[in-house]
Amino acid sequence: MSDTQDRPLSPEPKPDDRLDHALRPRHLDELIGQERVRENLKILIAAARQRGEALDHVLFYGPPGLGKTTLSHILANEMGVNLKVTAGPAIERAGDLAAILTNLRAGDMLFIDEVHRLGR
Repeated sequence: MSDTQDRPLSPEPKPDDRLDHALRPRHLDELIGQERVRENLKILIAAARQRGEALDHVLFYGPPGLGKTTLSHILANEMGVNLKVTAGPAIERAGDLAAILTNLRAGDMLFIDEVHRLGR
C-alpha cells in the first residue's frame, strides 16, 4: 500500500463519498435529533441573514459520528455559500493553511475535519 492508503483519514475522496453525500440531510429541518443544536443554529443563521453578513465562527466537537461534517454542509447550504472542506492532517505547514485561506472567495465557508490532528 502507498503512504496515502495507509492513513485512516485521507484528503482524497473515497468511492462511497458520493452515496454518503446523497443521503445526508441538506437542511436543518431534515436533521433528526439534536433539537437544541438545531434551534441555536437556526438563530445563528437568521441573525447572520438579518445583518447581511457571513456566519460567525463555529466550532463543532465530539466523537466521530455525531454529525459535525453534516452540520457544516447544512450550514453552507442554508446560507447559500460554497463549502470548502479539508482535513487537519492535510495541513502540514502554516503555508498549507495560508494557501487554503488565500483561495477562499468572499462568503465561502471553510470546514477543517479532524482539526485536532493539525501539526503544531
